[in-house]
Amino acid sequence: MKCIVRNSFIILFSIFNLVVFSVNAQKPDRSSPPKLAPPPSMSLPEIQSFKLSNGLPVLLMEKHEVPLVQVNLLVNAGAVLNPKGKPGLASITSAMMDEGAGSRNALELADAIDFLGANISSSSGLHTSKISLRTPLSKLDPALELMADIAMHPTFPEEELERQRKQRLTTLIQWHDEARNIASVLYDRTLFGKSHPYGIPSIGSEKSLKKFKTQDLKEFHTKYFHSGNATLIVVGDVTPKSVVQKLENVFGQWTSGKKAKVSLPSARQIQKRTVYMVDKPGAAQSEIRIGRIGVPRTSDDYSAIVVMNTILGGSFASRLNQNLREDKGYTYGARTRFGFRPEPGPFTASAAVQTDVTDKALVEFMKELNGILQPVTDDEMERARNFVALRFPSRFQTVSGIANQLETLVIYDLPVEYFNQFTREILSVSKADVQRVAQKYIVPDKMAFIIVGDREKIEKGVRDLKLGSLKMMTIEDVLGKPPVLAGK
Repeated sequence: MKCIVRNSFIILFSIFNLVVFSVNAQKPDRSSPPKLAPPPSMSLPEIQSFKLSNGLPVLLMEKHEVPLVQVNLLVNAGAVLNPKGKPGLASITSAMMDEGAGSRNALELADAIDFLGANISSSSGLHTSKISLRTPLSKLDPALELMADIAMHPTFPEEELERQRKQRLTTLIQWHDEARNIASVLYDRTLFGKSHPYGIPSIGSEKSLKKFKTQDLKEFHTKYFHSGNATLIVVGDVTPKSVVQKLENVFGQWTSGKKAKVSLPSARQIQKRTVYMVDKPGAAQSEIRIGRIGVPRTSDDYSAIVVMNTILGGSFASRLNQNLREDKGYTYGARTRFGFRPEPGPFTASAAVQTDVTDKALVEFMKELNGILQPVTDDEMERARNFVALRFPSRFQTVSGIANQLETLVIYDLPVEYFNQFTREILSVSKADVQRVAQKYIVPDKMAFIIVGDREKIEKGVRDLKLGSLKMMTIEDVLGKPPVLAGK
């Protein structure tokens, strides 16, 4: 018996030593972050293209893992095509298209879409309008019929227009109490001017919203919504052979026409530092916008700008956010962004900071805007390139995400092989490239400063910084008087 106990003890002791040795042998080295493997190259399925009988272009990518289909109808008809004196027309036209179409009113249309387990929405931006359909493959035929009705036969019912009108006027009223919207409206106007579409809120104005008639919407739709001014994007569990006749059945008879031409007025670049302060008494925070006009999406410097901006303020670990949020605790988040568009959009550095540190926050903004003009470190370059490259494939995980990415090919006339080249182009950006584009596009001495906050508490500190001439404004100087709703 003693022998058995002794042998059992020896076995247990050996196992214990083996476990301890194994644990010690596998103890991780936490003295430095682990090295990332090289970002894998991305190879997407072929982007196939063809046209329907009426000339409507189609881009298609097969994705057969799940029986779902995404169909986006992209129309070259955004806010840049609003007629003079009618801001908001593209936006409200698009919003109204799924509020009644064909023989169905708004409720009947919504019920028909829900019955199929599908989702159809219409939206509008600066340069395009879009109708999006996501549907189970088994319901593709009836879902396409509903989508085609919305695209080609919207009814624009009067009662739904009144509802949209009231919603938008209410939103304009709410903006008077929302510092971020006050700052954004003034910032866009300051950069682009009152007559440039980029400087005008796409939602519309009180004057235009109150004047819109259903006829205005019908005329905009007739002028721009046709097969010669649109592209279909199809992603999902389909092939050209299985889907082309389905598309032909519903869109093949859509009338054609010429593609709309956009001619935007030139915007004058910011030539000196000017500070615009909008008084919002009692504000707990100050909304800050700093920047100037940037570059178009088609710029040859695009990849270098993306990497540079990631280091400056385009990620949580960026210099600006780490400074203002993590180090100083002035804000929940600070960021920089290039608004890439067909024409040069804005470069913006922004944050909402505590009122009592508004001046100190501006000092740190200037520190980082000037600092990015100097050479960046090897570590920053590696982290920024990997951040952009490793995140890029996530945009292609779903049928809707892929369709949204394919839209960029259409809007910016990019080559079909662009996506497979993206990671390589980002990883090829050098430190010299980053410094070059920073010095070219980040010009701290020629920027507009927009600050919306409590003037009584922030004016002296901001004035003492002597950033540039200081112009005081009221909320009504920016937004005008709050709209008056009908019946009030």
